[in-house]
Amino acid sequence: MDQDVTAVMRRVHALVDEYRTRCLWFLREDYYPQTAAEACRVLESIERHGDVAAFRKAAALRQWLSQNSSAPSAV
Repeated sequence: MDQDVTAVMRRVHALVDEYRTRCLWFLREDYYPQTAAEACRVLESIERHGDVAAFRKAAALRQWLSQNSSAPSAV
């Protein structure tokens, strides 16, 4: 499971780089989300301020993060 989260966070960081100037101009240039909650907030900003392609990419990642964020608490 940790590998899945790591892979998704790498994809989130790549998306942050791709849309930083268009959608995330208000964040520090060196900012990358470190937790699932931070990633969801950043992805919501990309969805809100980006184009259709950005919305689709961010929504898919955010959906994965939200589905898996409560998995450890069920154990």
